[in-house]
Order: sequence, then structure tokens, then C-alpha cells
Amino acid sequence: MTMEWHEYVKMFIGLLVILNPMLAVPVFISLTQAQSERERLSHARRTALAVGMVLSVAALLGQRILDLFGISIDSFRVGGGLLILLMAVSMMHAKMSGARHTEMEGAEAQDKVDTAVVPLAIPLLAGPGAISTAIIYALRDLSWMHTLLIGEIWLAALAVWLTLRSALPISHALGTTGINIATRIMGLMLSAIAVEFIVKGLKGMWFGA
Repeated sequence: MTMEWHEYVKMFIGLLVILNPMLAVPVFISLTQAQSERERLSHARRTALAVGMVLSVAALLGQRILDLFGISIDSFRVGGGLLILLMAVSMMHAKMSGARHTEMEGAEAQDKVDTAVVPLAIPLLAGPGAISTAIIYALRDLSWMHTLLIGEIWLAALAVWLTLRSALPISHALGTTGINIATRIMGLMLSAIAVEFIVKGLKGMWFGA
């Protein structure tokens, strides 16, 4: 079954919402405060590349990973949806979910020389929720058109790069309140995506639909 174009638009928005690069802006600034402008730009680029690579691998190998552990896609939808819902609730309270980043990880990151991949790309941006979303989206359409998802992943990674490279201006313009408002809006949208995953997974498990 080939999906309509609006489904791909919906998938891209879903990826962007689950990544939520705005949530990473304060962390990025904190971890790169001692760096020069050139070093910060390089940091942002490496983080975005890591995000794109991790989600692309998840989308391409998702079916094999599920088959390896004997997990059905419907069960994975329910489990992934519950995880994403928990993250959405944290976002609606303007808090960072423990599935993304913990205080212990943040303290450890301060001592790292290079934090572009860990913890910025993984798990702050391309964490369990984003990986689950990429796998679920990749298995929605088995036609050649599903390869467009890889392009959408890299478009989302581009959005991450643009956001992080402009982290200081964004932080100055929006402030903590503005970023929190944006995070709450993203959380509301993410909760709707999570519920859709859960409902579709339950329907598939109970009715084979």
C-alpha cells in the first residue's frame, strides 16, 4: 500500500516534533559555552550528522531488529507509543524526560571533550522515542516510496543543525519562557502522535487491522 503525500508530510512533522531541537538549545549552550564560534558550529554539524545516521539505520534495519527479538510491529507500536506519551507529558510540563537525558548524564557530559554524539545526538535528540518513531514510520509502507522517509530524516537532521548553530540567538530572542512555551506546544502534538501509535497497535493486536 502506497501512502498519500500528506502522510509523508505528517511523518516529517512527527519526526521534527519527537526530535524537538528547541529542547536541546539550553543543553547545547551549556556544553559549548567554553568553545569558539567555529568550534560550536562544528559541534552542531557533528550532532546533526549523528542524528541523521542513527535514525536512518533504525529505519533501514527496524524490521530485522524486531524479527531478531520476535516482536510484532503492533506490539512495538504500543510500547513505543507509551514511551513517547511519557516524553510528551514531561514536555508539556516543560521538563526533559529521563528517556532523553538525566542529571547524571548531564554532569558526566561536562567532563567530556566531545559531546556532539553523546549526549547531544544520543540520547538527547535521537533517543529511544525518536528511534521508535523512525522504525514505526519505516514499517508503515513497504513500497519503494518508504525510502522517502530517509530523506525526511535528513531534512529533520538539517533542522537540528540550523537550530543548534543558531542556539545563542534563539536563546536570546525567546528566553527561557519562550523555549518552554515551544516545548509545551511540541509536547501536545507529540502526545497526539503517541496516542495514534497506541490505538493503531491495539487495533492490530486485537482485530488484525
